[in-house]
This record gives sequence, C-alpha cells and structure tokens, in this order.
Amino acid sequence: MTLLVRGVRLLDGPDAPVDLAIEGDRIARIAPSGELSPGADAQVVELEGRWATPGYADHHVHFTMWAKHLSRLDVSAAREPEDAAEAIRVALASEHVVEHTAFVARGFQDALWSHEPTGALLDGAALAAGQDGRAIVVVSHDLHTVWLNEAAAQRFGAPRAGVLREDAAFAVEQAVDREAGEGEDELVGAALAAAAARGVTAITDLEMADNPSVWAGRIRRGLDAVRVTANVYPEHLALSVARRERTGTVVPDTEGLVTVGSLKLFADGALNSRTALCHEPYPGGGRGHAVYGEGELEAVMADAHAKGFSVALHAIGDLAVQRALDAFEASGARGTVEHAQLVAPGDLPRFAELGVGASVHPEHALDDRDVTDSLWADRKSRAFPYGALADAGAALQFGSDAPVAPLDPWFAISAAVHRTRDLREPWEPANAVSIEQALAASWGSPALVEGGPADIAVLDDDPRTADMPTLRGMYVALTVSAGRVTHRTY
Repeated sequence: MTLLVRGVRLLDGPDAPVDLAIEGDRIARIAPSGELSPGADAQVVELEGRWATPGYADHHVHFTMWAKHLSRLDVSAAREPEDAAEAIRVALASEHVVEHTAFVARGFQDALWSHEPTGALLDGAALAAGQDGRAIVVVSHDLHTVWLNEAAAQRFGAPRAGVLREDAAFAVEQAVDREAGEGEDELVGAALAAAAARGVTAITDLEMADNPSVWAGRIRRGLDAVRVTANVYPEHLALSVARRERTGTVVPDTEGLVTVGSLKLFADGALNSRTALCHEPYPGGGRGHAVYGEGELEAVMADAHAKGFSVALHAIGDLAVQRALDAFEASGARGTVEHAQLVAPGDLPRFAELGVGASVHPEHALDDRDVTDSLWADRKSRAFPYGALADAGAALQFGSDAPVAPLDPWFAISAAVHRTRDLREPWEPANAVSIEQALAASWGSPALVEGGPADIAVLDDDPRTADMPTLRGMYVALTVSAGRVTHRTY
C-alpha cells in the first residue's frame, strides 16, 4: 500500500466512513474505516468524515494560454473600448510592465460595446503612458477576436490594426504566445497547482499546438499533476500519424499520464464575435461564419475516422450544430460537439442517436447571458440548453474552455445547476440540470471503486446539498491524481 486515505464518506456509499487503500495509480481496497493497516512506508491521510468523490476533469481547456492569461490584464469589466484603453494606459504606466515584450490584455466583449474599437485608441494609450510604439494586443473573451494597435500588427504580421476575427485572430494569438514562451514552465506549474486545488485530476488540452509532444516534454520536466488527453489539430495530424498515434494512444515516456485525444475541428465561430453560424440572422444582418464549404467537413471527418481519430468539433450556432451532426452521420466519425450553445429542437435527440457527446461549458451561459439577450433575444430559450440536451439523452461533458472561463469545475457545476452566480435571477432556468447530472458530467470516472483509477477529490461539504455560493467556492481538502497527492490543505 503506497497511500491510505482514511475516514472518508462516499457519495454513493454508506454513511459510515471508509478507508481507501491506493497502490500505484489504482484503488486497491475500499473497507470500513479502521479495518486496513498501512504498510511501513505508506503515506496516511486522515480525512475525518469528509466527502470523497472521483477527481474532476476539465474536458476542454487551452492550457498554455490559460497559464499565461492568469498574469494578463483583465479588461472584461470595460463598458466601452475607451474604458479598456484607459485600463491599459494605467497598466502600461506601471513599473511592473516588461517593455521589450508586447503588452497583452484579455477579456473584452465588443458585442456589448456601442462602437468598434480602433488601433489608434490603443496607440493613444501607449503614447499617454510614455510607451509610444509599444505593441498592444487585446484578446477577446471568446478568443475569436483580437484588437491590436499598429505596432502589434507590424510585429506579428497581421493584415491591419484594429479588430481581427477568426483565423486572423488565431494567428496573432499564436504569435503572441510564441513570443511569451520564456518562463512558460513556471506559469504552467502554477496553473497545474491551482487546478489541483480545485479537485482537478484530468484535463483535455485543446491548445493550438502539437499537444502530445508538448505534454511529453512537460511530464519529463516534472509537470505531472494531472492526467492529460492531448487533442490534435489538422496542422499537426501528419506528425501524429507519423508517430503512429491515434485516439487513445498512450504517449511514450509520460508515465501513462498522457493519451492522444481527438482531432479538433471548427464548424463556425463564436457568439460575441457574431461569427457563430445560425439559422436566423443576427440583429443588423449576417448569420455567422462557416469554416467549411458543402461536403468539405464530412470529407475531413471521414479521413480522421480512417486514421483512427475521433473528432472534437467546435459548433456554437444552431446551423453549425446541425451541420456538425450531419457530418458525424455522413462520415461515420465518433466524438463530441464542442460548445453547442444554440441547438434547434429537432437536433437535440440526434446527439444520443448518433452517439455524439455534448462537450459544454456552463460558465459561458453566465458570462454571455447579456450578449445572448442582445444577439439571440428571439431564441434565448434554446441557448446553452444543458437541461434539454440531458433530457434528450445526450452524454454531457463539462469543461471551462479556459481561458474563456476560469479552470474551475465548481463554477461549471454551479452554473449548470443554478443558472446564476450572483443576486440576479436564474437565467433561462428551464435548461438547468440536477446536481447529480452536473457532477457526473464533471468527473473523470463514474465512481470510486476497487480497481478503478486513484483520481480522488475530498470535499468539506456534500455537493448534493450545497447552496450556490458554497458550490462555487467548494473547499477541496485533498486531491489525488494517478495515486499521487497533488493538493492537501492540512
């Protein structure tokens, strides 16, 4: 026995406390508390009747970007672009800014602004702060838009200053992250520790990178606090195939902690950027952005399926979701629709019928409730339809989409159950799910069982009876990932 967790209560077990004996990365024994004797070298953790659940999995995170965003200026509270520019001016004037790098801020939602931001506005902020010519990039809340000044456009090869969306925005974000590579391991280590402190034992990484290779290097360097499903993008698919990878392959030299995930594809854009593809137009016109032309998506997915990859397909608008399900059906591919923020009623049962998972991000419903009320006012009862998807039999998987929302499973769970996070009334509460459904969508494994993975979170409160504030701030006393203690508070 390498670890003995004593005196925990299981959500689906008897009221009496039990002990969990852990060998390697598996739960070897579950027995009434006091019946198991630790070996001479065993680590013993006394939990005094706290609640043990399976470890929590974030099924959709851009981990490197999240780690870097933690130290970037948040301008999400800006009501107009001038407010964001003023916050940036103040930050630029601070002695803590490193002048040889681009200044990067995050979190704006221009769909709620009365006018479009300009590159000249950011140039003015730099000039007023005494940093004329400083490159400034502001990444939107949904990551599908960037706002940059002339110096940043020149530095990162962007077509122009001002607002860029979709592929042009992604190119700038990747260039910014490459430049900010110094000190990355320290930032990633801090982000992993923060995730473990929230009970997270597994992530699915959708960073726009060669993720299997990136995480193999991190594990070798000791950044091993979570299990990782490393998704692949089309530009890296040939590399994965050359390495004989496919979905489910365990990446060598990672202690079994890293497996190859799905091929990540995009069907459309995002809500705030008004590029999510919809059946009905947005106010002012336009129905969004389709990434693929007719027949192209099905062909790409069929090729992925033939190469042994499942597909994680980004689809936010209801027309994009419909086309995504059509493509799964036509190609024979398996996988998930990522986001599914707007779903036509006729498409709800197709998730279960096709065996396609719904990988959703409940905190977005609260982040975007005002944007939705503005841009999808005529269809908001169908927006973020977690309850409707669950009722239709769809397999829900919860994630954060960090850095779009914080990497915190308790935010997602509470948002899905309560549909509010403050004193505002619950938003579209008919699409709430039960606490049991929310927990199941957030766990990395269905239950704590003998022979099962030793991925465990121990909580101070029973989440099934916790109110909204307690649920969002759930106190995690212990986290065990792959049999190793990654977080403890006493």
